[in-house]
Amino acid sequence: MDSHTVVPPPYIAGPLRLEPFRALRLVPARIGDPSTGRAFARPYKDVANRLSRWQGRGLLVRDEEPALYLHEYSSAGISVRGIVGALDVSTRATRPEDRAVLPHEGIHPAQADDLADRMAEMQLNPAPILLVHRATDAARTALAGVAAQPPDHQFTDRSEQQHRIWAIRDRDLLRLIAGELATSRALIADGHHRYAAYLRLQRRRPGGPCDRGLAMLVDQGDTPLFLGAIHRSLVGTSLDDLRVAVESVGMSYGERDRNEAVAALASTQLAATDGRRWATVGLETGDRAAVEVLHAHIVPALPHGPSAVGFHHSVDEALAQATPGKVTAVLMPAPSFDLVRAIAEADRLLPEKATSFQPKPSLGVFIRSLRDEDDAPS
Repeated sequence: MDSHTVVPPPYIAGPLRLEPFRALRLVPARIGDPSTGRAFARPYKDVANRLSRWQGRGLLVRDEEPALYLHEYSSAGISVRGIVGALDVSTRATRPEDRAVLPHEGIHPAQADDLADRMAEMQLNPAPILLVHRATDAARTALAGVAAQPPDHQFTDRSEQQHRIWAIRDRDLLRLIAGELATSRALIADGHHRYAAYLRLQRRRPGGPCDRGLAMLVDQGDTPLFLGAIHRSLVGTSLDDLRVAVESVGMSYGERDRNEAVAALASTQLAATDGRRWATVGLETGDRAAVEVLHAHIVPALPHGPSAVGFHHSVDEALAQATPGKVTAVLMPAPSFDLVRAIAEADRLLPEKATSFQPKPSLGVFIRSLRDEDDAPS
C-alpha cells in the first residue's frame, strides 16, 4: 500500500469502557521538560529499562493499586478535566451504529504500524489519546464530587501547565462511572494514529494488556477543549488559479482588502491571499465543514497545483508562506464540536489535519506499562 494512502481506522464496539490501571508518572520537574521526550526515543526496546532506571532514581513513580484518575490541567487560561483510564479496544464494531469511539480523520497505515511497533518495543503506552464526549448528568455530578475533594497530587510542570489529579478507587463510584459511560460515544480529539496502533497491537496480542490502550475522556459540556482551525498553504497555486477553481464549481469569489477578507471569515466563507492580493471564497456547505468543501470540490478543480499542501496552526504561519504567483494561503474557519461529531456520526471523515483541539496535557503525567499483565480490575 502506498505510504501516502489514508484509510479509515477500525472501529471498536460499545459499550465504551475505561478501566482502572496502575499509573506511571514522572516527577513534576520532568513533566513538560523538552528533554523528557528523549526518554521515549530510539532504541525503543531500551525505553522500559530506561524508565526503570528513572524509577530507581526517584524520577518516576508507580501507583501500586489500579485506579481511574480524574485529571485537571490548566494552560493559557483554559482548564480541562477528564477521566484517564485504560480504554477497552478488544471488540470491533461491524456496523456504524455499534461504534463506541468515533474517528473524524483517516490514518496512514504505515504510520500506525510504526507506532504499534514502538509501543511493543517500549512495552508501554507513553501518553493518553484524547477523547471527548458529553457526559450524563449523573457522571458529571459524580466527578464534580471527586473534584471538590483535595487532590492526591497537585503541581505545576516545567512548561507551566498546572495539574490536579484524583485517584478513583471506590468500587461504588467506579461502577457508577462504568454504567454512565456504557451508553456514551466518544470522539477522538487527538491521537488517531495512536488509537489505530492500539487496535493493531490488540490484533497481534489479544487477551492481555494490549486489549486496552491509555486514554483521557473529556466532558466537552463541562470543561471543553478549544477547537481551532488549521490553515492551508497551496504550493504551486496562484490566487487566479483559486478564482478559476471556485467559479468553475459554482461558488463565489471576490477580491477584498485584507481587513475585509479577514473579517468575513466564517463557517461558509474562506479568506485567501498570495501575500499581495486578498479574496474571499463563499462556500455552499450544507451539512459539511468548510474544510470538506475545500478539499472535495475546490482543490480538485485548480488548473495548477497544488504540488503540496502546507498545514498551519496560526494565521501568521500561513501568511508567511504566501507568495504572489507561487503559494496561496487559505485561512480556514474552525468547525464546531457539534459539526465534527455529526460528521463522525454520519460515518464521514474530514480531510487530514482538519481540527486542532487544545490544550493537550504535557507528556509524562500518565504512562501505562504493558508489563503490568494484571492491570485490569479484578
